Amino acid sequence: MVDSRAAPRQHGSLAAPEQIHERFRRTRRATLDLAAPLSAEDCQVQSFPSASPVKWHLAHTSWFFETFVLERSVPGYRAFHPAFRTLFNSYYVSVGPAWSRMQRGVLTRPALDDIRAYRAHVDAAMLALLERDGGSTESAWLVELGLTHEEQHQELLVTDVKHLLSRNPLFPVYRASIVPEDAAASRLGWLGFDAGLAEIGHAGDAFAFDNETPRHRVYLAGFELASRPATNGEWLAFVEDRGYERAELWLSDGFDAVRAQTWCAPLHWVRVDGAWSEFTLYGLRALDLAAPVAHVSFYESDAFARWSGARLPTEFEWERAARDLPVSGNFAAPDHLQPCAAANSSGVLEQMFGDVWEWTASAYTPYPGFRPWSGDVGEYNGKFMSNQMVLRGGSCATPPSHVRATYRNFFHPDARWQFSGVRLARDSR
Repeated sequence: MVDSRAAPRQHGSLAAPEQIHERFRRTRRATLDLAAPLSAEDCQVQSFPSASPVKWHLAHTSWFFETFVLERSVPGYRAFHPAFRTLFNSYYVSVGPAWSRMQRGVLTRPALDDIRAYRAHVDAAMLALLERDGGSTESAWLVELGLTHEEQHQELLVTDVKHLLSRNPLFPVYRASIVPEDAAASRLGWLGFDAGLAEIGHAGDAFAFDNETPRHRVYLAGFELASRPATNGEWLAFVEDRGYERAELWLSDGFDAVRAQTWCAPLHWVRVDGAWSEFTLYGLRALDLAAPVAHVSFYESDAFARWSGARLPTEFEWERAARDLPVSGNFAAPDHLQPCAAANSSGVLEQMFGDVWEWTASAYTPYPGFRPWSGDVGEYNGKFMSNQMVLRGGSCATPPSHVRATYRNFFHPDARWQFSGVRLARDSR
């Protein structure tokens, strides 16, 4: 029997057993593929406290399956190593102590090969469980959650690696790729939405996180949304107009962050011979003025919106605008992990999904009637509903199966290392 502490109220229907089996293999392999271009040294280092070493990502995603599925569904299961329960716990207080997040980079042992052996051990046990029970056990929902959790860590792995390599003055290449040639940005347009009640939140049988529920109604005044995200070229104009020096454009906490962290441009912009370049996962390259600006904080996005004579959309406005759009865009792919200019024409909403997460003006708070999942995984989302802001839409580092119109990402307002950008909004005219 599954321990009741780890059996949340189920949300959404489960995939067929053979689909779960194949999805498990595919998802676990994708994580290893992302780590494949890296050396053992690359996988060891933690570049700043909010990031994690690649080695830790590889281990923690295995810890999740071992702790929440195998230990509670496989009679007599023997853990790979008893110390791993603490070393690779992230923040689940209910399952025991966790190693300090800020000290993950000092764990030179276990070695990378030991972590790979740990993954192989967990994979073999999980595949045996799925083969035996066909994915129809009481833990099947937790398997689905574990795969979604691993997809989140795939995105974090990419962004953590980019930040790590950007700290190296050699600007090393993560992976060789054919980067699309620069294209002209489509003309910025504005699309209007009438005032009225909007249905917000997840509905239906597909998987969703608890923070996407319950579905509820929100009244929205009439608003307009920019047809595409802000570009590097538009942000460059903000920089050249002394945008980072003008206190009147900034929230007080934001301007404090500018001065304390000496921001003068988006993260990963680099001055080379008097011109701006951008560090990418493919190395240092000339700044693509047509591509969506990325690696900016909420504070920067808010100041840029004010400088532009606009504002950030609320998460409810964003979801209202995106709810009937197909979920398609520039998502994580083997050959391309970089925001790029849209190929569509203006007059429609472009790049709502993929390329960059888009900051909203909404604080990350519970929906009316919100109830976190029961059991240990109730710590997954709800306890972070303080001092963070919501982002929507996914990025070029997001697995495509991980994106939907109701998805609520969240980070602290000064966070910059994710592929985060901005889409402007304004009140109806």
